[in-house]
This record gives sequence, C-alpha cells and structure tokens, in this order.
Amino acid sequence: MLRRIIFTIDMLSKSVGHAFAWCIVILTLGVSYEVFVRYALRDPTSWAFDLSYILYGALFIMSGAYTLSRGGHVRADIFFRRWPTRVQATLELVLYFIFFFPGVLALVIAGWGYGHESFAIREVSVNSPVGIPIWPLKMLIPVAGVLLTLQGIAEVLRCVLCLREGAWPARMHDVEELESQLIQTHGSGNAGAQS
Repeated sequence: MLRRIIFTIDMLSKSVGHAFAWCIVILTLGVSYEVFVRYALRDPTSWAFDLSYILYGALFIMSGAYTLSRGGHVRADIFFRRWPTRVQATLELVLYFIFFFPGVLALVIAGWGYGHESFAIREVSVNSPVGIPIWPLKMLIPVAGVLLTLQGIAEVLRCVLCLREGAWPARMHDVEELESQLIQTHGSGNAGAQS
C-alpha cells in the first residue's frame, strides 16, 4: 500500500515536471528569436525579457517536486551517506517534520495570498511596455507548494519503509547524468579515465 502511494505521487511529480520541462524549449526559441531580431535586424522585441523570466520561473518552481522525487536536490551528505540506513531514515523523517513541512506550508499560505492578490488585480509586468500578464506565474506558487507537500508525504513514506525494511526503496529513474551512465557501463575505474 505504501509503495503504491509513493508510486502515484512520484508519477504525478513526473508528469508535472515533464510538462514544465517544455518551458526550456519555448524559452530557447524565444531567446534565439530575440537575439536574431535584436542583432541581425536591429528591431528588438518588447516581450522577450518577460518571456524569459516567466518561463524560467515557471520551470524552476514547478520542477521542485519532480526533483525531490528523484533525490536530485543538492545535499551536503558527507557524513549522512556513511550512516546506517535506519539512522538516515530516522534523521530524514525528523527533519521533514521540523523544516520541510513548515516551510512548504508557509509557501502555500503566503503563495496563495500573493498569487490571489496578483490575480485579483490582473497584475502585469512593469518591465514591459506591452503589459505581459504575470499573475499566472504568481498563481503557480501555491500550486508548487501543494505538489511539494505531496512529494514530501511520499518521502516520509520512503523513510517509513526504510525503517521497516532496513533499505531505501528504489526511486524512479527517467533521466540520468552522463557520468552515472558511464559508471554503470564501464565501472568506476574506467569512467574516471574517460573524463
């Protein structure tokens, strides 16, 4: 049952993360177009700056739960990784309740007020003469908080399973760093020689 809940939440995070990953493609096309018309045609756009920060902001905030589901957030675990798995799970469980959930709850509450106010006044960018709407980006803040909360629940359930079984449950992997692929393919000694 716990594994099914974890899988369902991980799949939701994956779906949202993959959907918002397309922001990079749109962002790349928009910035490339802006560079071309600015320098080749000497006719810059009035919307490129807003496009870049809105799309990058949406990508950044909406990929947090996906990154957490893959264990991809930056960690300083020089001591943590050497501890027994049950100690790791206990510490993670405690830290999720002390730091993670209160922080994400604050994000949801403050983000809702921030986003709702922006929506109510139909806020537009002050950086652009064309008045690009930015309220949709601000409305994503509480949505991202809810997704992070759900993924946090999945992480807590991972800790519970680790405490029960003595090993961390496997994570879904759909994207890996090239270095990880080289290590798996050639072993750690050969991968170091190739880099």
